[in-house]
Amino acid sequence: MPEVRAGLGPLFEPLTLRGRVLKNRIASTAHAPGYAEQGLPGPRYQAYHEAKARGGIGLTMFGGSSIVSGDVTSIYGQIDVSNDRIIPHFRAFADRIHAHGAALMCQISHMGRRTAWDAGDWIAPVGPSAVRDPAHRAMPRAMEEEDIARVLADYAAAARRCAEGGLDGCEVFVTSHLPGQFLSPAANRREDRWGGDLQNRMRFLLEILRGVRTAVPQDFVVSLRMSPDESGEGGPDAAECLAVAAAARDEGLIDLVNLIGPGGATNASIAQVIPGMALPLAPWMQMAKDFRERIGLPVLHATRITDLGTAAHAVASGAVDLVGMTRGHIADPNIVRKALAGQEDRIRPCVGASYCIDRVYSGKDALCLHNAATGRETWLPQDIEPSETRLKAVVVGGGPAGMEAARVLALRGHEVLLLEASTRLGGQIRLAQKAAWRRDLAGIADWLVVELGHLGVSVRFDVWAEAETVLAEAPDIVIDATGGLPKGMAIPGAHLVTTGWEALSNPPEAGRSVLIHDEVGGHQAVSLAEFLVRRGCDVEICTPDRLVGRELGGSSYPVYLGNLARAGVVMTPATALAAVEARGNRLVARLAHEYGGPELRRTVDLVIAECGTEPIPDLFAALKPHSVNHGVTDLAATLAGTPQPLAGRGMRLFKVGDAAASRDIHAALLDSLRLCKGL
Repeated sequence: MPEVRAGLGPLFEPLTLRGRVLKNRIASTAHAPGYAEQGLPGPRYQAYHEAKARGGIGLTMFGGSSIVSGDVTSIYGQIDVSNDRIIPHFRAFADRIHAHGAALMCQISHMGRRTAWDAGDWIAPVGPSAVRDPAHRAMPRAMEEEDIARVLADYAAAARRCAEGGLDGCEVFVTSHLPGQFLSPAANRREDRWGGDLQNRMRFLLEILRGVRTAVPQDFVVSLRMSPDESGEGGPDAAECLAVAAAARDEGLIDLVNLIGPGGATNASIAQVIPGMALPLAPWMQMAKDFRERIGLPVLHATRITDLGTAAHAVASGAVDLVGMTRGHIADPNIVRKALAGQEDRIRPCVGASYCIDRVYSGKDALCLHNAATGRETWLPQDIEPSETRLKAVVVGGGPAGMEAARVLALRGHEVLLLEASTRLGGQIRLAQKAAWRRDLAGIADWLVVELGHLGVSVRFDVWAEAETVLAEAPDIVIDATGGLPKGMAIPGAHLVTTGWEALSNPPEAGRSVLIHDEVGGHQAVSLAEFLVRRGCDVEICTPDRLVGRELGGSSYPVYLGNLARAGVVMTPATALAAVEARGNRLVARLAHEYGGPELRRTVDLVIAECGTEPIPDLFAALKPHSVNHGVTDLAATLAGTPQPLAGRGMRLFKVGDAAASRDIHAALLDSLRLCKGL
């Protein structure tokens, strides 16, 4: 075993599954990042997983919800394992991963009713019974015996393709997918041999596993992904879940159990099974440990295990045999490599922002909030190459865009000076971390601060940079990362409206009534509302959108909406702030309905508007005449991922992040990474 920090040793012990040796106990579990190309794991998909293998991981699983049958619609951009065209792609994929000493497995699944009927080939979804899916809302048709026989054969054929493709194993997804729908009394109302008591309800899953085991070689690993208790949503309880896994174990059908949290069939439970920073670290570890002690098989578990200390404890305590750090590797695919190099403090942490999973549930590709290279490995580097020429760079603004620009420029080998107007780096992150359960966002800024220290970036605080300040440094490169200020509203009485920034910095007293107007739809307004109700304020949110928190993803909005409802926050959609006037020591807000409904009035103590930010243009405008590129970021080069063209000798000027336009942390970091990697 390699030399590692005391306490991490258990993570780096090998584990043997069916004669195949995993070099360590760290894994990435299967998920669907939305990178598949026509149902195939193409260059982008493979490069994403190869980064983890290169970084030292023992096992990487891919293909979350990969499709075994043609009657499943790809709603998350899944891989299609329903025909033999996948086999050569698997072989190329396996060669890339095995070259780095890692193992590779694919999850196979039939989603049953957990899909959409009005997309793809418009095939009616199937299920054990005609019971609507609570999350995706599709109404399936009840499966006939012929359907069941066909799907069982499809599972076996998909497993065969995985084996012929050179993979080390496959995983059958149970909970909330078709096998889990057969297991759940809430979804399975059948009265034949496939429904009723547990022995009948588990028959479908056991037949799947029997077919899979028959179709693959003896040394091929078969994993079962399941919840240890689905009773909270009408599914099998803890005793039944254990009995199902034990039945598969006793027949020698499975080698590994991959445990998720309790349930996963509903929108509310998804936010618990794949939680963000609202939940504590490793919330279901004890549940996994209890199950492992009873099943007598190796157990894999991955839920908010974001640091190596927690991961090592999970293995050493006997809770798991394999520890999943899936989102941890989305944040930093080099976790193992850095740990073995004694650089644990340089591992970019997963902060639990749920940006990755929320994008997937919104039909987009998975991206990390603060690692813009993840998922873009084919054109954005995880490791920055040094420049052949050392230049002097001045970065103005110490928010995420400015810190990332400074980090990348320093890794390029340039001399970097960062000018910050306040006394602390972090920009808007430092405000956002104050709001409710978003405190872990601080990890983004904290990691960047540590990296700037490692890289020797010079930082000057309390500097409101003017053009003369910057020009006095005689820089070759200037990055305007000054961000923005809260955008105001052009309404009567706008001067009476305050901002979320002000409310977080100087919160109102308990007992005050607050109206929040939200036209952003993201975390800002809802997290501010939670912050204020926790301080004892009475809060109402109005928004011109048709629902509060419209831009929030599937692992975030259930938490917010539940917390706000329990706190008594009034949520008023389709209604916008139209005017504010003072009446004594209080404010009267006039609200206009977006679709012609009645006008409303609210008498409150404080009105807050969340409208995003707008850039601070002064510095850029003053520096532009002094730049050889006239402050232009070349669009063609940006789109192509190539270096910005040289525009002659002299200072080049660029702007990034909210200094360009109001967006989010990821956009700010992406701006800086793709610009500065070639400067």
